[in-house]
Amino acid sequence: MRPSTRKSPSVPAGPPANNSALRRTLYAGIAGLSLAGTVAGCAPSAADAPPAGNGAAGRTSAAPSGGSTALAGSGGSYKDGTYSADGNYVSPNGTETVGVQLTLAAGRVTDVQITQHPSNPNTRKFQGEFAGGIAAHVVGRNLDELNVSKVAGSSLTSGGFNQAVGKIKSEAQ
Repeated sequence: MRPSTRKSPSVPAGPPANNSALRRTLYAGIAGLSLAGTVAGCAPSAADAPPAGNGAAGRTSAAPSGGSTALAGSGGSYKDGTYSADGNYVSPNGTETVGVQLTLAAGRVTDVQITQHPSNPNTRKFQGEFAGGIAAHVVGRNLDELNVSKVAGSSLTSGGFNQAVGKIKSEAQ
């Protein structure tokens, strides 16, 4: 008996060429998201910020302008006035400092000013973006409610800002 010479139906040998390009793009996207998640998980939080008290970065100054305001439900009482403090945070370039000036009235922030202390062009860029967007996040809010995490694309500067706000809270009581 002879083996059959019938041909089976035509089945492609592999995926079309455009699928491999799609597959590479998909893998690159997954790798990018994985890397972004890893980097974000390594970013320091305000709790990781170095303690204050070394040189100019640890100074807090205040110029209160009179009255004291009790905040309902917050347990805090803050004097109206303008307060300034520096906060530190760690970036890929090392420890950075950002200056914060808050004006308080009736326990609420009525104005915020950021003093940039960049050590390099990258820090200058991120502190500038932070300074340009912070007012929208804090003006009009109670001092006890302030805790920013990412402002205008800048996430690390927030750690220094939050540290400075903690110093201002202590000074304003």
